[in-house]
Amino acid sequence: MSVVVYVAALVFGLSCVVLLRRPATAVRNPTVLSTCATILLGALVLVCAAPLTLATVNDLTGVPNFGAPLTYGMLSAYSCSLVVLLILWRGGPGDRVRRLVLGTIAAYALLVAALVVLFVLADADTERLSDLDTYYANTPYLREMILLYLAGHTAATLAMCVMCLKWGREVTGLLRTGLRLIMVGVLLDTIGFQATKYTAVVARLTGHDLDFLSTYVAPPMASLGALTCSAGFVLPRLLPSAVAHWRGLGDYRRLAPLAALLRFVPTAPKPAASWWRSPRERLQWREVSIHDALLALAPYFDDRVRVTARDAALRAGSDPHRARLAAEAAMLTDAARRAAAREEPLDSPSTYRLRATEVSGTGGLVELAQAMERSPAGAVRDGTVRAAHGRDQG
Repeated sequence: MSVVVYVAALVFGLSCVVLLRRPATAVRNPTVLSTCATILLGALVLVCAAPLTLATVNDLTGVPNFGAPLTYGMLSAYSCSLVVLLILWRGGPGDRVRRLVLGTIAAYALLVAALVVLFVLADADTERLSDLDTYYANTPYLREMILLYLAGHTAATLAMCVMCLKWGREVTGLLRTGLRLIMVGVLLDTIGFQATKYTAVVARLTGHDLDFLSTYVAPPMASLGALTCSAGFVLPRLLPSAVAHWRGLGDYRRLAPLAALLRFVPTAPKPAASWWRSPRERLQWREVSIHDALLALAPYFDDRVRVTARDAALRAGSDPHRARLAAEAAMLTDAARRAAAREEPLDSPSTYRLRATEVSGTGGLVELAQAMERSPAGAVRDGTVRAAHGRDQG
């Protein structure tokens, strides 16, 4: 059981790393900090609740069941962070938000203090690592402590459910998906953890035995709920970045033929290699270097080559857009060949502007690179690159 809980805590905590991948920006955003605090506290709750952790804490302090108020206090802090996160998400006037946040922290601080006092007053000499809630359900003071921590956690999770339902109708896209995942996680916690705990404790109070609900059902459901919540917290921030990186990697690879053709043309110095450089950063550098190279080759652009290639593409059945790209690919390949051979620029170079230099983003360059891949001038292009390499090595 401890291993399962530790794995869930690790995954839950790692989602915080995703949110803090840019610490300098994150620390200036109260919502991001609050989200990370919620995730870390949730992970700590799972760690503290593991039987192995409870046994270790009890041994180190020499107090039987000392891990119980520690875990319940941590759970209450987690509940407090959920409410604070709701307040920050809702927003509003700064003074009102600060009052609500401070009031919430004060209320849960009193709750934690009450848990500690009730534990000190109770008689809990028999160590229980996995069934303390039901074993001591009829013990004075411990009974109140158990019900109090459950009530505090229930209030926070119900507020979270209400907020997610309300806000989920007002937003769209990934944010709505994230909110739904959070709500599912909270519902798993409410039904799978809290309801089973309440049922098992009430059963003990009424002379029945449903301890298995508290001992074997509640812990894995709490872990599952925490993992689902972490997915909801991270998805709206992680997925757009991941998609952008994936697209950047694809465009970087698709620009390879164009970059290879222009490799010998002088461009801005390449930045120092780094293993952590993201695909988007690599793509940005490749895009800048290609534009520099196209500018350097402009004096070699020959309109006759372009017009001939365009007319040939149109006669072959290409639409005007594809014909233009094919013509530009042919003109660029011809310019690169002559520049690589160190021929003199044209006396009257073309004033034509490539489509890739007229459109924003990487799409125009990618289309040009793909047109070069389809161009019958591939052999010329490969020869140009090999010749350029030969001179570099010489």
